Amino acid sequence: MNTKMSVLRKKAMSLPLLPGVYIMHNKSGEIIYIGKAVKLKNRVSQYFGSQNNHAEKVRRMVDNVDDFEYIITDSEFEALILECSLIKQHTPKYNILLKDDKGYSYIRVGVGDWGKISYVLQKKDDGATYIGPYKSSYYVKSAVEAANKIFMLPTCNRRFPQDFRKGRPCLNYHIKQCMAPCTGKIKLKDYRESVEQALDFLKGGSSNSIKQLTAEMEQAAEELEFERAARIRDKINAVKRMSDKQKVVSNKVLDQDVIASFSNDGKTCFQVFRFEGGHLFDRESFVFDSGDSDSETEEFILRYYTIRNDVPKNIALDRDFDGAQSVGEWLSQKRGSKVNITVPQRGEQAQLVSMCRSNAAEALAQQKGATVREFGVLEELKDTLGLSKLPEYIECYDISNLAGAENVAGMIVYKNGKPFKSGYKKFKIKGFDGQDDYASMAEVLTRRFKDYYSADDDSQGFGKLPDLILLDGGKGQVSAVKQVLQNMSINVPLFGLVKDDKHRTRAITGEGGEIAINSKRALFTFLSKMQDEVHRFAIGYHHARRKKNTFKSSLTSIDGVGEVRAKNLLKYFRTIDNISKADLAELESAPKMTKDVALNIYGYFHPQSEDENLADNI
Repeated sequence: MNTKMSVLRKKAMSLPLLPGVYIMHNKSGEIIYIGKAVKLKNRVSQYFGSQNNHAEKVRRMVDNVDDFEYIITDSEFEALILECSLIKQHTPKYNILLKDDKGYSYIRVGVGDWGKISYVLQKKDDGATYIGPYKSSYYVKSAVEAANKIFMLPTCNRRFPQDFRKGRPCLNYHIKQCMAPCTGKIKLKDYRESVEQALDFLKGGSSNSIKQLTAEMEQAAEELEFERAARIRDKINAVKRMSDKQKVVSNKVLDQDVIASFSNDGKTCFQVFRFEGGHLFDRESFVFDSGDSDSETEEFILRYYTIRNDVPKNIALDRDFDGAQSVGEWLSQKRGSKVNITVPQRGEQAQLVSMCRSNAAEALAQQKGATVREFGVLEELKDTLGLSKLPEYIECYDISNLAGAENVAGMIVYKNGKPFKSGYKKFKIKGFDGQDDYASMAEVLTRRFKDYYSADDDSQGFGKLPDLILLDGGKGQVSAVKQVLQNMSINVPLFGLVKDDKHRTRAITGEGGEIAINSKRALFTFLSKMQDEVHRFAIGYHHARRKKNTFKSSLTSIDGVGEVRAKNLLKYFRTIDNISKADLAELESAPKMTKDVALNIYGYFHPQSEDENLADNI
């Protein structure tokens, strides 16, 4: 907590209600944040009030503020221009800073007769042929991948002709995406022809490529080279299929940029789709710490077009923001003509924005080791239960016993929508004997959160608070555990998973009643799998304990073997089978074993041998 908060707030409350730029400094005098405001007093005072509504990034920034200064401007637009200039000059730590790493890309044709086609970000003096430069790495990568597939060119690391016949063809050969020169059966003439056709495709586009290939096919047919004509025909069909996949999104799509974002757990990803002539010709993705959501879109747009010289005529966004008018004016000035900023609500433009946002979610999910589908079902769970944040870390509990015997519990963990098996835990119920699922669940959660308060590391295991707790059971289990959480001051959402007569997940229950999930297919499948997994884990532990105790009971039936000695024997020999196969000397060497008891154990598993030993003794 910033000790100067009251002083800073008092200073902020004295600011004028005028547009301007504010500059935050830390104790070293370093500029750590620059912002603009229509009314300086209202905006700056928000930072030094209650911190509950601020994002983590903003709270960190405020904790480091030692002082601030401000510059009054005549208008919001002037404040925006000044803000952009100052941020570019000082690059403050807590502003959105985007690197201008949009280098040029090249198409590379390898050295030699069997050279391969690839895309690279740098041109080297290595004797290879380079085509370019191109501004869009996305376009070059997509085009080269398409050309290699259509013309069945190799993309592996094998070198030709050195690696001829040194291994089997890879999967690409079997799915007809590579002619497999590695087999040594491809003529150099045919390979070079495919390379030249691929380069014509990359240089001239699909329509020119089809025209040229068609002419070559007709010429081959006239010369009665029907096999070659058939191969060219297949390439024409492949080009057409690829063209259909990469066809114009719509004739109504303007030359424009589409910008959308997705935020979760302190991170935000902005995705930019760039369209030209109805084609998606480039896309970019940026991930950074989340800040103030109200101004984040505005700040991103300003930073993005500061590092980009080409501003499109139209920009479609997934949300509106307060400074849209002044930002539009700034972009129009930068472009030299009017720029239209829209937030489409329906039609194809809205679909493009939705697609862009889905890609932003996918990019953020991949950073967290999840997929957009897994993030999607977590979003659905969040909305269904009315949670304040995405439940990325979920703990689920189940009780297992047989008529009150061997009463145990299992806890499983789902992290980012997937089982996190290193987080699984087993519990043996210790507080009582007999069957009481409510008391068992209460005991397990009490022990779990006692460990939470005593844990040193708060990033994993019992030292980490879950985002959501699910119980295999109904209102009774939820009520029992709710009391535990309240007594221990644990503020974590709690719900139960209710099953039907056929032991299938039917609904989620909480204090407010049951929530049906049958109509929500993805969520239903997700929770059903989770409930099946925790049941499997708990009952597996129960069966293991029953089996172990069954073994123990068989040992305790031997004269001289009690609970402690049976436990020591199992610990020493690990299994009953090993005990039964041990000779007398091995049994005598076990911890805390006497010769008489060892003889009793040996005789129990070898009754005939014992009679022989007795006869020998007589």
